[in-house]
Amino acid sequence: MLLIKNGRLIDPKTNFDKVTDVLVEGKKIVKIADNIEASGADMIDATGLVVAPGLVDIHVHFREPGQTHKEDIHTGALAAAAGGFTTVVMMANTNPTISDVPTLTQVLASADKEKIHIKTNATVTTNFDGENLTDFEALLQAGAIGFSDDGIPLENSGVVREAFKKAKELDVIVALHEEDSNLNGVLGLNEGIAKTHFGCGGARGVAEYSMIARDVMIAYEVGSKFHVQHLSKAESVKVVEFAQQLGAHVTAEVAPQHFSRTEDLLLEKGTNAKMNPPLRTEKDRLAVIDGLKSGVISVIATDHAPHHADEKNVADVTKAPSGMTGLETSLSLGLTHLVEAGHLSLAQLLSKMTYNPSQLYSFDAGYVAENGPADLVIFSDTEERIISENFHSKASNSPFIGDRLKGVVKYTICDGEIVYQS
Repeated sequence: MLLIKNGRLIDPKTNFDKVTDVLVEGKKIVKIADNIEASGADMIDATGLVVAPGLVDIHVHFREPGQTHKEDIHTGALAAAAGGFTTVVMMANTNPTISDVPTLTQVLASADKEKIHIKTNATVTTNFDGENLTDFEALLQAGAIGFSDDGIPLENSGVVREAFKKAKELDVIVALHEEDSNLNGVLGLNEGIAKTHFGCGGARGVAEYSMIARDVMIAYEVGSKFHVQHLSKAESVKVVEFAQQLGAHVTAEVAPQHFSRTEDLLLEKGTNAKMNPPLRTEKDRLAVIDGLKSGVISVIATDHAPHHADEKNVADVTKAPSGMTGLETSLSLGLTHLVEAGHLSLAQLLSKMTYNPSQLYSFDAGYVAENGPADLVIFSDTEERIISENFHSKASNSPFIGDRLKGVVKYTICDGEIVYQS
């Protein structure tokens, strides 16, 4: 048994917010009450700390198989636990891609060895060819929880419609990375800073919001569930809002980096601030925050994208791969740039990092209740820390190294076991 004493328990599902005790036995929470006594239980004194559902991230890249010099499932799981996450969903852009049952089975077998809950998407199209749908039924039966060609946009609108029709038939989510490559220059650099500082064409906003507009309307016509990944533009928020008002089953996520900083970070941090979609303008940053406040954007997801230091350490920023590690800084970025800044309450932030993403995929996660799962994070929401490069991830490609941020994870508990302790 594990007894958590005197923590501020926040449950985003029920809006419960009170200092109380939590008793865990096995993989379940067995009691929530004041002044619990439990002889023989291990005890955590959570006085002055927040107790919340374990965080849920529906967009991570763990690079296994094929790119394990960047990350593997084990180190990804360690990074997740250190960040307060007890459930994550991997993307399928591995090598080989997760397009068939044997590859999926191999990945899930590796994931099952870890101490947190690791789930995965399969690809929408075979090996990201953009044309031939994978066997949705077989992949779902083998354990996939959804479908995404994240990293490679689906340019063929007919294929998108067929994928949405199949997804509706199976009542499953398709999540897409939205960028029209025909409208883009160098990925990872916003169009303004690309032109003024790097002398090239960059990733244009119209490439993102025009493709979102196409796909939300296809989802509206088909009646399928569609999740927009890591939107970054003010216009994209408006497009999603319009589709939702029509009654489309469309949801959207934003990554912490896009509500935290702007394209100017590239001039400070170089290649570690190169990501796809790129950091945008202050207008865009404020617009995605407004989307979080209104509920148009219901999910915060890291897009955890580790790269080897040698890959990022190039003189020409246009040649570096896009992406940043995110699992170990996500909560702190939210606490600093959303809660402390006065945009969201702590409960609202937690809902977008726990209950809302869990609801998308019907996970038994993201809430705290008696007889519910003993997946919890215990953290200080006021203590500050300087972000260092000593991550649990294999990679340290974060532009937030050196920043002073709010929030320190003290314990992560998954299935009733302490899987991380600071």
